[in-house]
Amino acid sequence: MTAASDSSIHDLAIIGGGINGCGIARDAAGRGWRVFLCDQADLASGTSSASTKLIHGGLRYLEYYEFRLVREALMEREVLWGIAPHIIWPLRFVLPHHNKLRPAWMLRLGLFLYDHLGGRKRLPSTRTLRLQDGPAGAILKPEFIRGFEYSDCWVEDSRLVVLNARDAADRGATIATRTACVSAERADGLWTVTLRDQQTGERSTIRARALVNAAGPWVADVGGSVIRANIPASVRLVQGSHIVVPKLYDEKFCYIFQNADNRIFFLIPYENDFTLIGTTDLDFTGDPANVHASAAEIEYLCRSTSAYLRKPVTPDLVVWSYSGVRPLFDDGSSAAQEATRDYVLKLDAPQDQPPLLSVFGGKITTYRRLAESALAQLQPLLPRPPGKPAGWTGATPLPGGDFPMDGFDALAASYAAEFPFVPAPMLRRLLRAYGTRTRVLLGAAASSADLGHCFGADLTEAEVRYLIRFEWARTARDIVWRRGKLGLRLTAAQIAAVDDAIRRMLLEGVAVA
Repeated sequence: MTAASDSSIHDLAIIGGGINGCGIARDAAGRGWRVFLCDQADLASGTSSASTKLIHGGLRYLEYYEFRLVREALMEREVLWGIAPHIIWPLRFVLPHHNKLRPAWMLRLGLFLYDHLGGRKRLPSTRTLRLQDGPAGAILKPEFIRGFEYSDCWVEDSRLVVLNARDAADRGATIATRTACVSAERADGLWTVTLRDQQTGERSTIRARALVNAAGPWVADVGGSVIRANIPASVRLVQGSHIVVPKLYDEKFCYIFQNADNRIFFLIPYENDFTLIGTTDLDFTGDPANVHASAAEIEYLCRSTSAYLRKPVTPDLVVWSYSGVRPLFDDGSSAAQEATRDYVLKLDAPQDQPPLLSVFGGKITTYRRLAESALAQLQPLLPRPPGKPAGWTGATPLPGGDFPMDGFDALAASYAAEFPFVPAPMLRRLLRAYGTRTRVLLGAAASSADLGHCFGADLTEAEVRYLIRFEWARTARDIVWRRGKLGLRLTAAQIAAVDDAIRRMLLEGVAVA
C-alpha cells in the first residue's frame, strides 16, 4: 500500500498524551507517517507522572510467572538508559531478608533470574550483604542481618513522556495538548475526529486512516462514549499512591521492602533532600482525574516503612503525596497487586473500514516495545512508511540524550566551563532535565542577569520561556510538578508568580511548540 497524496489526511490519530500515546507518536512519526496526537489536558497529566519513577524488570512479577514481561522489561533498561542518559540512570537496590516472609533461597533465586533473564550488559550484578557490616544496615532495625543488592534504573517519568512528544513533533507530528476528542466516527474509509479546544471551546475536525485509543484510565470511557466502539476487553483501574518525606538517609542506594500482605514497596532518594516511599495497590472507582492519596494509604506506607527502620516514619513527616490510576488489563486476578502489568492491544479492523487500536495496561519501562507492537499491527493497514525502519527508537537518542550513557559527569564539566555564571547545583539540575538541550535553554546568556527574573529554586524566566516554546507548558503546575519537581521548593506565592509570567509571555507572543 502506498501513501495517498491528500496531505490533509493523517495516517494516525492518537487519543492520549501519556507515555504510550507519545511513544507510539514518536515511533510512527520517525517512520514517516503523518501523526496527530491530542490530550484533553497536559502531557503526562495522569498515570504517566504518578509512577515510582523506575525503569525496572519488576522483581515481584516473577512470583506470578510473568517471565515474558520481566524479560522484555529487563532488556529495555539499558536500551532506555542509552537513549536518555540525562533522565535515566542506574540505581542499586537493597533487599533485606525478612525471616517471617519470603525465604532467603527464594529471594536469591529470583535475583539470579533477574540478573540473567534480560541480557544485562552494563548494570552490576546482584551481591549478598551482611547488613550490620555496612552502611545499608545503618537505618534498619538490628534484626535485619542479611540482604541482597541488585540493579535497576531511575527515570524522570513525566519528562520521558514530554521528550517522546518533542521528538515526535520534531519529526512532523502534530501534538495538541488541552484538546479533547469529543467524537470519532468511521466515514468513507477514514476516521473523522471532532476536537474541542479546552481553553477556547472552539471545535475542529481532522481525518485519519487509523485511530489509537491510548487514553489510559479513560480508555474504556473513550471507547464507549467518544468512539462508540465495541472494545472486546475490560480495564481494571488500580490506584497507586506515594509519599515524600525529608531525607531519611544519606546514601545513594534504594531499599525494596517486603510487606506482610505480600506486597513490596520502595524507599528511594528523591530530589536530593527527600525520600520517596511507595507504592500502594488498591482497586479504584471514580474519576481518575480526582485521584489522591488517602489518609489510610499514607498511614499504610508509614506503618510499613516503620516496620523496617530504627526511627519510625509518621504521617506528620509527609511533605507531599501523589497518586495515579493504572489502567491494567482485567485478567480476573483476585487482588489488585496480582493483576498483570503486561500490555494488551486490541485491534478492531472491519473489512473496508479504518482500524481502531485500543491500548490496555503496560509499564513505563516497556512503552517503547508497546509502541513497536502497536505499529506492527497497524502497518499492514497503513500506507508504506517512507522513513526509518521498525526498531529505530532504541538506537536514536531522545532530545538532549545525545551523549554517552556513562558520560553525565563529563557533560557537566564541559557545560560548567562554557557557562561559569550558572551555579553548579542549578546547572546539574538543568542538565538532568534537558541534557544537551540545556544549551538551547541558556542560549546566548553571558551572565545570570541574562536569564531574567528568578522565581525561586533557580527557576528563571529563561527556563519558563523554554518550556512554553518547546515543551507545551501553559501553567505553573505544568512546570513545577510535571516538567520538574520544583513545587517541593517553591511557595504558593512563587508558583502564582510563575503563572503570571506564563500569561504575560503568551500575551507577548512567545513562540510556542
